[in-house]
Amino acid sequence: MKRTSILTAFLAVMTAVVMTACTSNTYSKLRDKENRLIESYISRQGIRVLTSMPDIPQGEYWGEKDYAALEEYDQLYFHLVSKVDTTRQIEAGDKVNIRFRKYSLDVYADTISYWTTDDGGDPIRLTVGSTTGTYNCTGWQAAILAMKQEGECKIICPSVYGTSDDNSSVTPYCYDLKVTRVK
Repeated sequence: MKRTSILTAFLAVMTAVVMTACTSNTYSKLRDKENRLIESYISRQGIRVLTSMPDIPQGEYWGEKDYAALEEYDQLYFHLVSKVDTTRQIEAGDKVNIRFRKYSLDVYADTISYWTTDDGGDPIRLTVGSTTGTYNCTGWQAAILAMKQEGECKIICPSVYGTSDDNSSVTPYCYDLKVTRVK
């Protein structure tokens, strides 16, 4: 009788362990959920994904809902809002100042971070081509290089290209970036 009770208890514990393992969110499941959220956001916002960067004359800008899929990065989307007409392009090694706004892709989007500083405050300073630093990330670097000049852009950024916090939570975000080159 005692042996039956022990066997029953053992089977109950093993069943609980197996059920927990089957319902847990593995990294793969979290990435699948993230990909669906990005696709849903694009659909809800009526965004048109362009397969290449549009060739737009200086002084003209992209359609409000046009985002380019950055070729080397899966599900990283870039929208050029404006750029400053300068003769010198931003290149790897240049120092830039960044002001950013971060918001979620949920149906009822949360603004996680407003512009990081007011116009009189200190922006975040980054070196183009380097991903070291708390806020610096591959997504921002790709956007800066896609802009080629000072200006403003928006990106839809999967967690793998986001900040370390975005990456560890497997959460995609949108960023509005204002970029100025340090003279």
